[in-house]
Amino acid sequence: MGNKHSNHSSHKHTADNKMKHSKMDHSTMDHSKMDHSAMDHSQMDHSKMDHSTMDHSEMDHGAMGGHAHHHHGSFKEIFLKSLPLGIAILLITPLGEFQWPFQIIFPYADVVAAVLSTILYFYGGKPFYMGAKDEFKSKAPGMMALIALGITVSYAYSVYAVAARYVTGEPFMDFFFEFSTLLLIMLLGHWIEMKALGEAGNAQKALAELLPKDAHVVLEDDSIETRPVTDLQVGDVIRVQGGENVPADGIIIRGESRVNEALLTGESKPIEKNVKDQVIGGSTNGSGVLYVEVTETGDKSFISQVQTLISQAQSQPSRAENVANKVASWLFYVAVAVSSIALIAWMIIADLPTAVIFTVTTLVIACPHALGLAIPLVVSRSTSLGASRGLLVKNREALESTTKADVMVLDKTGTLTTGEFKVLDVTVLSDKYSEEEITGLLAGIEAGSSHPIAQSIVNHAEAKGIKSVSFDSIEIVSGAGIEGEANGHYYQLISQKAYGKALRMDTPQGATLSILVENNEAIGAVALGDELKETSKNLIEALKNYGIEPLMATGDNEEAAQGVAEILGIQYRANQTPEGKYDLVESMKNQGKIVIMVGDGVNDAPSLALADVGIAIGAGTQVALDSADVILTQSDPGDIESFIELANKTTSKMKQNLVAGAGYNVLAIPIAAGVLAPIGITFGPAFAAVLMSLSTVSVAINAMTLRLKPK
Repeated sequence: MGNKHSNHSSHKHTADNKMKHSKMDHSTMDHSKMDHSAMDHSQMDHSKMDHSTMDHSEMDHGAMGGHAHHHHGSFKEIFLKSLPLGIAILLITPLGEFQWPFQIIFPYADVVAAVLSTILYFYGGKPFYMGAKDEFKSKAPGMMALIALGITVSYAYSVYAVAARYVTGEPFMDFFFEFSTLLLIMLLGHWIEMKALGEAGNAQKALAELLPKDAHVVLEDDSIETRPVTDLQVGDVIRVQGGENVPADGIIIRGESRVNEALLTGESKPIEKNVKDQVIGGSTNGSGVLYVEVTETGDKSFISQVQTLISQAQSQPSRAENVANKVASWLFYVAVAVSSIALIAWMIIADLPTAVIFTVTTLVIACPHALGLAIPLVVSRSTSLGASRGLLVKNREALESTTKADVMVLDKTGTLTTGEFKVLDVTVLSDKYSEEEITGLLAGIEAGSSHPIAQSIVNHAEAKGIKSVSFDSIEIVSGAGIEGEANGHYYQLISQKAYGKALRMDTPQGATLSILVENNEAIGAVALGDELKETSKNLIEALKNYGIEPLMATGDNEEAAQGVAEILGIQYRANQTPEGKYDLVESMKNQGKIVIMVGDGVNDAPSLALADVGIAIGAGTQVALDSADVILTQSDPGDIESFIELANKTTSKMKQNLVAGAGYNVLAIPIAAGVLAPIGITFGPAFAAVLMSLSTVSVAINAMTLRLKPK
């Protein structure tokens, strides 16, 4: 037990795990005018944060959750400057009665060690005792208080031992070796921890780096002027060359190209963009040249809103995190009580130096850094991972609530279906015509109409490379359809009701049927409908596997709703108004069910806000930010499955880390206090510090192994 090792690699994650974004005013924050050059990382003001220039490995997380005391200095800088002092102390100080082969022995070496330790204590220990001061001010003593207590006890007793040695002539044992190794490991651990946190939570930085510094603004005379992106105004027209990143959100007014939005929305394939299509600032233009009219800048831009969402999500404590914070606070009192008992008991059993060893060891090993890191690292990793897949979590409680959900209410149009009429089937009803000829006639008779159904028929023919038949005259038949003449033949395209005769054919469920008639006889039929998205069936299967009941609620009529519901094998409610959906969610909540609502974030806003978890899907830059807890930037139902997977895996990792962090302390504190000393099992302070570091590293590694299945 001559191992008096006072080597405590503390990872100071205090109970307050909030980024202090509560003081941010996102409504007035102008990202386009941020001062990036004058940023002071030691006093970070997130309202002026430049995410594009942040060095996360050295950043000050003083305002960051669970790191409320890291603003007392850069741990990297303090560690590197403290290292020479620590090494010097180690070279001239024996470990108990054991002398190292490299030991430097000279008269008054212990006095020199005391002087060097005093400098090391006040410089290297400053973040810890200042952090402890903050904890006591907030009446929440925790990890920093424990660390400060441990290094103060070992330092103060060692100085006393040197003084007593010269005054009394008695061989008092000092702990300068333990004190210096403890403090160095603490500082190194905090530096590593901050680097890990920065790497886990760099989604904001990655997003900010997508925006170019300059934009090519098109002037009235068609000349080009290069301006900083921060000077762009709504209404400016910018030219985006092939391969360039789009400087701001806008609408294409000239040109066409394929645009890669993968890093912004999670959509893996480049998207074809034409005139009147929206583009998002930070997306990458393909080979075409685009002229874009700027519609949003600064804090209203898509990237800025995403950054804000990430910041807000990381700043909100979850239920699991609140538990961790309470346990960390309790551990302070437990550690002080147990270490005090150990001090008194070992003074009676042995002597003061032995008692100090057990006291310091208990304080070192009680520091609940693994516990403090348990939740923040998982949250940081989860938020970053989700953002990279287009899963933006505004409210972290949504993750935990999702794992307990009983039912998911799904909007139909735009969520489970494409929201666009498409040709589902073309049926030939006459031996005189082929499917190609029927399709050409359908496209020809609808060619002059701008109605969405007409356009879907024309687009279907074009997609198949079928030329439209040229009609000489086309007229609308009131309440029935349309008629016209082509190549000397008279045709009508009318509803099934207007045709009035039974047809021997299979009609897709929920489809609208139009009949092509020649001389009062049906020669063909076209079935049109709101097509199911490819991933909708997989989503329903996944929900059932997770034990979540899917329920479709749609404003569509009974027939259309029934058709989609039967294909998916789910229950449904048709003819639902926004108020009806709200009442539906309310009634299920009143039954004690945990409800997830999925909608477009606009018409469904009341229901999204009322549900335990509101998910806005496919709303892109128009999303209703205030109503949903979760925003999925694509219109892909598969992203709902990805979010549920993220919620389950995140919650599971939180629980694993919570058990590991708390369990480590529960087991280690009694051993550190010397309960097992009678059978020869003891921890020295330095060994305790190494153990604590290993527990913290294991928690961090577990958090970083959080992964989602590839799409």
